[in-house]
Amino acid sequence: MADEKDNNETQRSPFLEEKAFKSRTVMVFGTINDKLAADISKRLIALSAESKDPITVMVSSPGGHVESGDVIHDVIKFIDAPVNMVGTGWVGSAAVTVFLAVPKERRVCLPNTRFLIHQPSGGFGGQASDIAIQAREIVKIRERIAALIAHESGQPLEKIAADIDRDYWMSATEAKEYGLISRIIVKQGELS
Repeated sequence: MADEKDNNETQRSPFLEEKAFKSRTVMVFGTINDKLAADISKRLIALSAESKDPITVMVSSPGGHVESGDVIHDVIKFIDAPVNMVGTGWVGSAAVTVFLAVPKERRVCLPNTRFLIHQPSGGFGGQASDIAIQAREIVKIRERIAALIAHESGQPLEKIAADIDRDYWMSATEAKEYGLISRIIVKQGELS
């Protein structure tokens, strides 16, 4: 219990928070949920209000709640400051939606990044009529995600629809060939 408390305090260190803000870096790490989306959105809006200099968003996330990913995606597009997106670790599911919020030339990753695209999933429950409504909504989300990936990667929509039918993993090199990223970088200075 003490170790967990120490880890949380270290992660929320005012010194580190200030340094991250001054470096104009936002980190999307872990499962994407409404709390993370609100935190990331506040940071992006504050950084954009502070200056129109580029913001770097680093992403390492298995994904999470689709609509929470949509919030971050939309806020990145909403703010005036340009955003550089850097994938690291893994960028999966709803995190791919976040990642694709910037133009391809601003999407890069570190060498060991893996990407995962797939269709949305959900736990259905309730009355049959409610389950039918939820199933229709999942189909709409799947179509929207496929269209986004197709548009941002340059791949045909039919290919994306087939690829996301099951888990589709890509290495950094494969993600570059697929069109998810523009290049693989190893140093921060390569962002310029």
